[in-house]
Amino acid sequence: MSEGQQGSRWGRWLVIGVLVAAGWGIVHGGDHPTTASSGASPSATPSPDGAGPSASAPSGSASTAPSKPSKPSGRYDPADYAAPVRRYAAEAGVNPQLLMAILYNESYKPHDPELERAWQRSKPEASFGIANMHRAAFDDTKPGRPFADRQWEELPDDRDLAVQAAAWHLHDLAGQLPARPSAPLNHDELLALGYNAGAGNMLAFARGVKVGSLAQSYLDRLHDNWAKSGTAVQ
Repeated sequence: MSEGQQGSRWGRWLVIGVLVAAGWGIVHGGDHPTTASSGASPSATPSPDGAGPSASAPSGSASTAPSKPSKPSGRYDPADYAAPVRRYAAEAGVNPQLLMAILYNESYKPHDPELERAWQRSKPEASFGIANMHRAAFDDTKPGRPFADRQWEELPDDRDLAVQAAAWHLHDLAGQLPARPSAPLNHDELLALGYNAGAGNMLAFARGVKVGSLAQSYLDRLHDNWAKSGTAVQ
């Protein structure tokens, strides 16, 4: 989720897709283009349950992982994962609308397990799963959590796990934010930028450092996806 991993990689994904389709015949049509439905900022549409991210959220020991992986099938629409978004946002103490909006932001590439693995073979530092999580972020997030015994390599095949890990990563980012940021950005906007650009950049933005063009593009997409994300998790 670094600033450089955005639309420019789409073309390279298509190349990988063609190669994979030609070599193994595995393409399932996994990409699902998003449609901007609103320009409202995250602060303009409250969370359906009224709960935003909090540094005092639960530690995660009370929840259990799903009994069966959520196997990917057919075209991917983030709204289809509203139930796990609500469940794991509550588990981690974060805003479900924010978590859903991030899934929409990260749906710019095909989320087919075989395509993701083909891409990762050519680019080992690539992210995995519908929340586009990097190995380091996953490994830093999982200790002490309900998915502590799971592996980053499982993310493409288990979308519920991807949602759960993203929720707890947002929880951890929220715990690093100052109580009163000096930036003209609200809590959810800062967390989204942290998810995209890393904790260090999030803290810089919280101190008032100007958001760069790539981070601003991510934030703009978050605003575009905000209203439909709220509708999806209601």
